[in-house]
Amino acid sequence: MQRRLKRELGRGEAEITVVTPDPYMTYQPFLPEAAAGAISPRHVVVPLRRVLDRCRVVIGEATAVDHAARTATVRTPATEEEGTEGIRIEYDELVLAPGSVARTLPIPGLAEHAIGFKTVEEAIGLRNHVLEQMDIASSTRDPAVRDAALTFVFVGGGYAGVEALGELEDMARYATRYYHNVRPEDMKWILVEASDRILPEVGEEMGRYTVTELRRRNIDVRLETRLDSCADRVAVLSDGSRFPTRTVVWTAGVKPHPVLAATDLPLNERGRLRCTAELSVDGVPHAWAAGDAAAVPDVTAREEGRECAPNAQHALRQARVLGDNVVHSLRGEPLETYAHKYAGSVASLGLHKGVAQIYGRKLKGYPAWFMHRTYHLSRVPTFNRKARVAAEWTLAGLFKREIVSLGSLEHPRAEFELAAGGKPSQDPPHNPKGSS
Repeated sequence: MQRRLKRELGRGEAEITVVTPDPYMTYQPFLPEAAAGAISPRHVVVPLRRVLDRCRVVIGEATAVDHAARTATVRTPATEEEGTEGIRIEYDELVLAPGSVARTLPIPGLAEHAIGFKTVEEAIGLRNHVLEQMDIASSTRDPAVRDAALTFVFVGGGYAGVEALGELEDMARYATRYYHNVRPEDMKWILVEASDRILPEVGEEMGRYTVTELRRRNIDVRLETRLDSCADRVAVLSDGSRFPTRTVVWTAGVKPHPVLAATDLPLNERGRLRCTAELSVDGVPHAWAAGDAAAVPDVTAREEGRECAPNAQHALRQARVLGDNVVHSLRGEPLETYAHKYAGSVASLGLHKGVAQIYGRKLKGYPAWFMHRTYHLSRVPTFNRKARVAAEWTLAGLFKREIVSLGSLEHPRAEFELAAGGKPSQDPPHNPKGSS
């Protein structure tokens, strides 16, 4: 939209306001590699103010949208300081693309002990945590403490869970060469999946191959199994297994962003916005949506009533059509129909390991891993980020992996508080923007 409305923005005839909880966009497919240290965290995010230099960027969260009155209520970091409910932003056209949030269940201990894998902060925090657990295991003489520290439980067999597990296990396996008393076989990596297969996007055959490949690496894959509890740092599975652990990673699906429920727009049974094939909200003028929050009909599907999957492949392409259609609408031009036939999927299982199914062709091992990197490098926004990621991959091929934990970043004032005579807080600082 910024590019298509360049002249109108320059003349002051149009204004684009972007409301976002963070001043950057995260390219989520690179989170597993950021967690493994293959990519710097700064290079998996794109600064919005640099890219959207003709837009007004408001850092905050929309708490309510009254489309009938064409207003949105936004809570910003300043409103918390001022003690107000938020600012009201008036608009003519509304574009809702808040994405999704982690779908959690009322499992005992989950909120207290688990960590998600949707943000760059969670990815880096998990990397630091894994390395810290290896430090704990290396320095303790208590077998129970050591066993819990070296047990890592991942819940969810989709992209996020499998890729995060594959990359982190690969990194931890490499890191053991620098520990005199921690060996790869000392660690327990457990993947828990409620259905009968993992990575359904790459097909049943590639899913079975992935299970075989993970088990060959001594990763315990539990299919048709659920996490019943992780209270008291003990993961209890539905098959009766109990694993004392200090690491539970929750990647068991997503749900639409809660802001959708705070609007007066039509939602489907799954809480997503009902949309047309032109990406407008069904039956509501001047409202548009795309990505995980939008239930967009798949016009290329053979089955009637089928919707586009809530994934990055569709979201990136929907964004282009949506931007064009908003401009077409403003200018009274015909709208475009969003039509994209699913091309396939790629997934990384660690360095030089992967699976892929592209246009019906199946790849595994190094070719799939290379396809994974090539595809996502072509899709990450801006030439700046493409060049930096490519440079980091090149350097990683020439030098050894980084295995440094910077866990103190989560409590940056702890040492100063201790030096000043206070007691360092063990709780992370309050983040008014939330986890997104």
